[in-house]
Amino acid sequence: MNHPQPAQVLRDLLSSNAFLTMPCCFDALSAKLIEQKGFALTFMSGFATSASRIGEPDLGLMCYSEVLDSASNICDQINIPLIGDGDTGYGNPMNVRRTVEGFAKAGCAAIMIEDQLAPKRCGHTPGKEVVDREEAFDRIRAAVDAKEQGRDIMILARTDARHNHGLAEAIDRAAHFHELGAEILFVEAPQTVEEMRTVCKELPGFKMANIVENGFTPDLPPEHLEELGFSIAAYPLSLMSAAMKAMLETLDALRTGQPRDKLLLDFSELRQRIGFDEYYESSNRYKSAQRKETAPE
Repeated sequence: MNHPQPAQVLRDLLSSNAFLTMPCCFDALSAKLIEQKGFALTFMSGFATSASRIGEPDLGLMCYSEVLDSASNICDQINIPLIGDGDTGYGNPMNVRRTVEGFAKAGCAAIMIEDQLAPKRCGHTPGKEVVDREEAFDRIRAAVDAKEQGRDIMILARTDARHNHGLAEAIDRAAHFHELGAEILFVEAPQTVEEMRTVCKELPGFKMANIVENGFTPDLPPEHLEELGFSIAAYPLSLMSAAMKAMLETLDALRTGQPRDKLLLDFSELRQRIGFDEYYESSNRYKSAQRKETAPE
C-alpha cells in the first residue's frame, strides 16, 4: 500500500485551512507523545534539541550530522509530518542543498532554512545578525533547487531581519523567499499584535507564528492567531520547559525524601506510551519470543 509522502501530507493539512497548533519536539519520545495526544504535526526545535542532545545552548554548536541524526530518529517513530530545523544550511548554497537532501531522505515533511549569520542564535536571545540579502536569497534558491531535483520536501523560509533591520526589511525578504519557491514563511520575533497583523496582511502563502513563552512575540490564543492570518503556531519550548520543571521537582523530592507519586506517570501508562504494549503484541506472533519482560532491568 502506497502512503502519501510526508510533504504532501503537510501540504494537504495546510490547504485544508484548518489552523495548526504545533507543539515542538526534541527527541523521538517527545514526538511520540505529541502524536499520541492527537496533534497533526510537529517541529524539531533546535533550541530544545540542542539542550536535550548535547546539553548546550542553541548557538550553532550542534553540527549537521547530529541534527540530521535527531531528525531521522524522530521520523522513524511517528506518522505525523515533522518539520526539521535546518538552521543556516551549515555552509554555502551547496551545503544548503546537501542539508535539504539529507532532511528529505530522513523523512521530514519540511525543512526550515534561515538567514542568520552563522553560527546562528535562538531567535529570542540577544546577539543575532543576518546575512546580506543576496546570501539569504541564495540559501532559499539552493533549498528550492534541492527540492525540485530530489525528493519532495516543503521549504519553510525564516528571516530574523526584524531584530536589527526592522519589520519592513523582514517582510521584503520573506516576500522574495516566497517568489523563489518557499511554501511556508516565518518572520521571527514580531513584537506587537500590530506587527503580527502586518506580517500576515503583506505576505502571501502560509505563515507560521513562533510562540516562545516570555519571548518577544505576544503569546496569543490560537483563535486570535488564526484571525490574524497565521496557518501554524509553533511552540518550541513548551514541552522542554515543562519536562525540565518536572525533572527538577522530582529531583527535589528525591533529595529531600518526599513522596513522588503525584509527580510521576503510572508505570503502566509509562510503558504503554513508550511502546512496550505494542512491542509485546507484535512479538507474540513469534513462538521464540513468547517470554515477556514485565519489570525494568
